[in-house]
Amino acid sequence: MTRRALAIATACGGGFLAFLDTTIVNTAFPGIAASFGHATPTQLSWVLDAYFIVIAALLVPAGGIADRVGRKRVFLAGVALFTLASAACAAAPGWETLVAARALQGAGAAVIMAVSLALILPEYPLARRAGAVSLWGASAALAAASGPPLGGLLVQSDWRIVFVVNLPLGVLVYAVGRGALTESADARATGLPDLLGAALAMLGLGALALAILEGGSWGWASPRVVVTFAAATVLLALTALRCLSHPRPVIDPELLRVESFARANLGILLLGMAFFSTILANVLFLTGVWHYSLLRAGFAVVPGAIATAVAAIPAGRFADRHGHRAVIVPGCLLYVAGMAIVRGAGAEPAFLETWLPAMVLNGAGLGMAFPALAAAALKDVPPERFGSASAVSSAARQFGGVLGTAVLFAVGAPVTLAAADDAYLVSTVWALGAAVVAATLGEMRLNRSSSRWRLRRIGDNPD
Repeated sequence: MTRRALAIATACGGGFLAFLDTTIVNTAFPGIAASFGHATPTQLSWVLDAYFIVIAALLVPAGGIADRVGRKRVFLAGVALFTLASAACAAAPGWETLVAARALQGAGAAVIMAVSLALILPEYPLARRAGAVSLWGASAALAAASGPPLGGLLVQSDWRIVFVVNLPLGVLVYAVGRGALTESADARATGLPDLLGAALAMLGLGALALAILEGGSWGWASPRVVVTFAAATVLLALTALRCLSHPRPVIDPELLRVESFARANLGILLLGMAFFSTILANVLFLTGVWHYSLLRAGFAVVPGAIATAVAAIPAGRFADRHGHRAVIVPGCLLYVAGMAIVRGAGAEPAFLETWLPAMVLNGAGLGMAFPALAAAALKDVPPERFGSASAVSSAARQFGGVLGTAVLFAVGAPVTLAAADDAYLVSTVWALGAAVVAATLGEMRLNRSSSRWRLRRIGDNPD
């Protein structure tokens, strides 16, 4: 293989590891619950949410640090941290230790997600970057969609194996990356991002997730929920104020003034809420309503993962020729169609009649929409800001995971037919919202001169 091919494979491989752990743990839940029988379902939900929250809070600072320190160096450090934290997860003696190790794993994953796309983009000319983003997005979507079947297979022996599997893969990515990746950085960037702002964002997201998760058991009007929501509002407001005043903010306000970037990331947030809530709902529905084993439930979603991989690459090429909206809107609508089919499922298993076509439509829709949204977000961003900008897009996706998972537990775990219908209806609403946002992306052509002016400002003011 050429150096370029190895570099792309390394960056995609690192991203695959980080995105795989957003979903593979779902199928380990019963085993984790059995090991830590004293923990409540809400407490165990933090095994998922701790990972999402840390990623969402640290993605943007990680991208900024990579722009300044060097993307290869930061990427390899993230791979090392992720691999070591995976070992700590596998050896966790209690649920509290597991949550803490998952938070460390999330920190490593944040670095990998923030930098992996920025390492790929310089390997392609501008005209082919939508296809490059689609390749990266395909590996990420395939990883997330492959989590349940792979997890279902691995947990047959022990739930800890879902973390052990990261160790040899992480070592391989690190070893190949040292030789294949080339160092790149923003020569004009100085200093470090706002780490206090990142901490405020992490606490704010955590408080928001806690309020949503515990609203049902505490009571939505109870003082604890009201205070937690208020704390989340204050913390996130302080984060926003620091972004406006700090010379190196968590999120650069100038990036958000680029309309294509802001709108595409709103679409990523909404589709992330739909995707991550659906992945968890699928496992709970199959095991709770159709009474599938974990192994059978895991393999039941394989058609969706295959459809994601098959659809992503040609969709990227189509977007290069015809624009991102022409791919994103149909992709979101395919996802909605899949949700409509699965909502029609009854209490009796009907894999061929309902589940298979629903998974194919969902997977194809994700393979089309997610990578194209990522490409649309970056199309007007200058190359020296790829690290920070791609980190914002990945953070939006992970924030969608935080909200989607929290809302799913608030609505009710889909272990009954009625609860499953509610859960899938909510996911449908998120996907429709992403389609509506994507439908406005074509308006960017009317504001091209405005966007160029803003990009010149960004390029002239790296701090």
